[in-house]
Amino acid sequence: MQFQWNDPTAIMFAVYLVAMLAIGWLGYLRTQNLSDYILGGRSLGSVVTALSAGASDMSGWLLMGLPGAIYLSGLSEAWIAVGLIIGAYLNWRLVAARLRLYTERAGNALTLPDYLANRFEDRSNVLRIVTALVILVFFTLYCASGVVAGARLFENMFGMPYTTALWVGALCTMAYVFIGGFLAVSWTDTIQASLMITALILAPAIAWLALDGQLQPGQSWTTLVTPEKLDIFKGASFVGIISLLAWGLGYFGQPHILVRFMAASSVNTIPSARRISMVWMILCLAGAVAVGFIGIPYFAAHPSGAAAVNANAETVFMEITKQLFNPWIAGALLAAILAAVMSTLSCQLLVCSSALTEDIYRKFLRKNASQIELVWVGRGMVLLVALIAIAIASNPESKVLGMVSYAWAGFGAAFGPVIILSLVWSQMTRGGALAGIITGAVTVLVWKQFGWLGLYEIVPGFLFATIATVVVSRLSGPPSKTIQAAHAAMEVEFKQSGAT
Repeated sequence: MQFQWNDPTAIMFAVYLVAMLAIGWLGYLRTQNLSDYILGGRSLGSVVTALSAGASDMSGWLLMGLPGAIYLSGLSEAWIAVGLIIGAYLNWRLVAARLRLYTERAGNALTLPDYLANRFEDRSNVLRIVTALVILVFFTLYCASGVVAGARLFENMFGMPYTTALWVGALCTMAYVFIGGFLAVSWTDTIQASLMITALILAPAIAWLALDGQLQPGQSWTTLVTPEKLDIFKGASFVGIISLLAWGLGYFGQPHILVRFMAASSVNTIPSARRISMVWMILCLAGAVAVGFIGIPYFAAHPSGAAAVNANAETVFMEITKQLFNPWIAGALLAAILAAVMSTLSCQLLVCSSALTEDIYRKFLRKNASQIELVWVGRGMVLLVALIAIAIASNPESKVLGMVSYAWAGFGAAFGPVIILSLVWSQMTRGGALAGIITGAVTVLVWKQFGWLGLYEIVPGFLFATIATVVVSRLSGPPSKTIQAAHAAMEVEFKQSGAT
């Protein structure tokens, strides 16, 4: 397919992008200082908090990576969805409200490094630097996965060369993040989340109806699916199932999700945000699994349209949509992939920018920088990180799900245990936090290279980081009285708020 400006899909994409840029401009008008640019002035209501958290979580892998994995391997890949649902729910219950309260008490922290440095009174700033470096390393890779997903979309939809598609997809996201900052990202995420859930409900439903209407009398769709793809346990070893379920552990350490909790207007918005977010997430994951699974019998019955999917399984949602919907509707639904890519990539770019601006530039290079200067430095950092991500993503053989799994494990292991323990354990120390972050990150990097036991690296990383945090905290003696008092005050406020 060659790109044409009068193509209905191209027109719908253009309308969508113009709308996102308009929202970016509204965010620009509301951005007065660095807090507005990187945290939206802590003004998000429950609906925006819920949907923006979901959209920033479910990147291009939701409409590409997961359906592709189901299409190739069958229902045994659905364990990942189960693990994610459990992990997300526990993250809302254990972390969200406490983190919202504690970040405000800990010097009104705007970033994760800022929170940890203030929480443990780290005047040496070693904890801040290590945290910021881990964020930059893994988020640059995570951003690259988003750039790849965007490139695949434009490559598949408009016949663009991969290199051209790479730049077009990245520039679409960079534009409104650069202009509007956190508010623009959060507002657009809300729209993008609505578009994603609509597409993931409609696509498998219409594909099922189309398949059912084309079966011969007495023929069943099960005859078009090999038995092993129907069995959720088929080909899935105990270690394999544990590895897929362990994706849920990653939620506790994802900075781009945690920052949504920090930006909520108050702790009282958390319970309703949790309910909205979980319903949205369950429906989206069910839809993604359904797209991949229904694609198996659908393309078995339509071999003429199966060439693109068999060449790259991650295009199964795109191919179903293009074949079954009117071009104008298909354009709107396929914009959901762009929405998924843009929502996550935008938040990741902003978190990286925040770490570079607030935790490095402001703390070490320009302590007295004006708010306007910091906002523009933040915008410059968005461009810098995006260019690095584009360079990493330049390999056309890159796979979205593989890149996401690496970064997801890195954040989950490095920050997950540290964040949870910092919120629920008053005896945790600065040394324990530092040991946990380093142990988790290093374990993931090493385990990934050797692939021991075939076990997903987040499992040993999370376990070893927890042990390191507890052991070093015990050995380094009790934290200061002011640290313990701040933690006790947070717990009292949390219980009084009723945000459970």
